Amino acid sequence: MSEQTHKIRLDKWLWAARFFKTRALAKGAIEGGKVHYEGQRCKVSKTVDVGAKLTIRQGFDEKIVVIKALSEQRRGAPEARLLYEETPESIKARMDKAEYRKVVKASQAAPDHKPNKKERRDMRRFEHNQDY
Repeated sequence: MSEQTHKIRLDKWLWAARFFKTRALAKGAIEGGKVHYEGQRCKVSKTVDVGAKLTIRQGFDEKIVVIKALSEQRRGAPEARLLYEETPESIKARMDKAEYRKVVKASQAAPDHKPNKKERRDMRRFEHNQDY
């Protein structure tokens, strides 16, 4: 981990901080608008600064993190967690949404059996014949 001695691209920092498994996935998320730097959409080559605030959407979760350190190397998860700090509001919002999803899922009835071949065919036929 280095201090702010050299410039690091946003996609490389996201990869080093272990938010994405590859730089290509980080690039796709940035280009797709799932990563915001200081509240604004940005480009992949954006230079990151210590203290900047990132909003990262992954699946159902949205994390708001503050950059604490810069690194060009991808290291283990304990070291990667030292590169950023998630805001308390973000943690609370994620936990609340996860709890809500659990409650909703528990309230829905599970099917009593797996659909057989005829039932799957009927479902596909029904889906494709809908006129919207």
